[in-house]
Amino acid sequence: MIDFTKLYKALEILKPNVQWTLVDDTDETSLTEDLFNDIDWITGEDSNGIAITTKTNPHSELTWTTVNNKMIELQTAYDGIGLIQRNREKEYPSIEDQLDEIYHNGIDSWKAKIKITKDKYPKWVKYL
Repeated sequence: MIDFTKLYKALEILKPNVQWTLVDDTDETSLTEDLFNDIDWITGEDSNGIAITTKTNPHSELTWTTVNNKMIELQTAYDGIGLIQRNREKEYPSIEDQLDEIYHNGIDSWKAKIKITKDKYPKWVKYL
């Protein structure tokens, strides 16, 4: 079963509000060009409110290469800067504790405490 989260996000970024469906009845574990070419693109609806679909991609800007590159970019950002952010988030004191620190010891004391985590997980690579 394929997780379509990256495909959904990539398509939403490249063409906001694009509508599509895809049934994954394969043994694939990742999206392939063949599976991408099997997308049902929703082009409207009939008088009964039923979606009108086509296998022919009506969006020339949404090629397999473009969409796949955007998915790779999203994964790189998630693995890179996203990992840094998630690690920092785990180690920062709670908002309540941070506000307490500022109130009792001042902003410079708070900055010093936060800097420990920032230094531990530096943003040493620019991903996006």
